[in-house]
Amino acid sequence: MTGRGDGLGSLWITCGQRWRAARAELRHGAVPTSCPTAERGLVRGLGRPRCWTNQVGTGPVRSVRVSVVHDTPPAVPDFTSWPSFPFEGDLRVKHLDDPVAVEPPRKGEGNRECTACAAPDDAYIWVGERWRVRAMDRPTGLPMVLILESRSHLDLGDLPNLLAAELGVMTVRLEKAIRSLDGVARVHVNRWGDGSAHLHLWFLARPYGRLQLRGTFLSLWDSILPPISEQQWRENLAMVAAWLAEFGGRPLAEPPRIQWQAPSSIGTQASPDAVSEDDGVGVIEAAEEIPEPEEGPANAAR
Repeated sequence: MTGRGDGLGSLWITCGQRWRAARAELRHGAVPTSCPTAERGLVRGLGRPRCWTNQVGTGPVRSVRVSVVHDTPPAVPDFTSWPSFPFEGDLRVKHLDDPVAVEPPRKGEGNRECTACAAPDDAYIWVGERWRVRAMDRPTGLPMVLILESRSHLDLGDLPNLLAAELGVMTVRLEKAIRSLDGVARVHVNRWGDGSAHLHLWFLARPYGRLQLRGTFLSLWDSILPPISEQQWRENLAMVAAWLAEFGGRPLAEPPRIQWQAPSSIGTQASPDAVSEDDGVGVIEAAEEIPEPEEGPANAAR
């Protein structure tokens, strides 16, 4: 009995030594070779490889099979089939980056300059004592896109009670002013705040009858649709500014000037249906002021 027990004790010591050696090899990415007479496998949850020898006839060798699970890309959401979704065709979900430990500062945070605080009043269409309203620098695809900003450098959660109450009044007032424009059905009010620490709310006008533009993708359609005419855009800006000025403040947007022409030049006026050389240039291209590409075989074929 003693001899048998001593034999089993030495057997367990041998298996323990082999297990430690195999584990060290696994840590370095190598295939374990410390158990040459046994099948080896990994158990989930850092389990030990089963290493049994046939020295004392302990039965069949045990092993665990490891199956490789490949990353499956997430399925495309159902909203890609909605009529309001502006894209079609084969789509795939973009890879999600790992979260960062510290988010970068927004404009107006840390050492970054605040664009809203540095902007003069003449860059806005209407200004008041504590609020200002500005527009984009050129027409876009929607009838109207405006931004409501506070004069004070505060974010939404930092507003004192007075400004918080006025924000509700200004939101309703500006929404009514935009909805009073011809051809506007609804006004979408959005606040993201990821780019700037200065409070700013977006007001986007949805054209009447454009049911495909309903819902959450209106801001995408604004960059896709052809821009409205500058004359109509300036008229809309002047009307909104005048509406707000009825309750105070100062309107700064003026309606477009009438282009007077002599009677002799009326007959030589270009037809309204004539296509100008600038037609077809999108808002993004005009805003970026893309320089003319260099002449080459690829460009010459265009």
